[in-house]
Amino acid sequence: MSEGLHGYFFEDIEPGMVAESAKTVTEADVVLFAGVTGDFNPVHVNEEYARDTMFKGRIVHGMFSAGLISAVLGTKLPGPGAVYVNQLLKFKAPVHIGDTVTARVEVLSKIPEKKFVTMRTSCSVGGRVVVDGEATLMVPSRE
Repeated sequence: MSEGLHGYFFEDIEPGMVAESAKTVTEADVVLFAGVTGDFNPVHVNEEYARDTMFKGRIVHGMFSAGLISAVLGTKLPGPGAVYVNQLLKFKAPVHIGDTVTARVEVLSKIPEKKFVTMRTSCSVGGRVVVDGEATLMVPSRE
């Protein structure tokens, strides 16, 4: 692994470690996400349609918030070099354009024989959890 391009090594991770990042979702984010993924569900991209839904307006793709979790895992904790093995998600509330989403990860446990780390993952808006979940990542070892 290139020097300076790795996050935490497996040996340096301990339960209770936390990292987070916040992003305010823009119109451009939603349009670009729809374009990249091909998910043009009108509840995300058509205000007239979305006004008549239970949400009373457009909502941000749930997987956009999940992507913010992925960004924290891949850049902060465990950081570069870590690889997703599993992610469970529960979408608890909608996110709207203009909301600031805070993605948070917390180390729950380690599985030494596989170099796996289990993390609690969540996204919140204004202190309200909108996505809750758990991830397992394979983390590079010093060895």
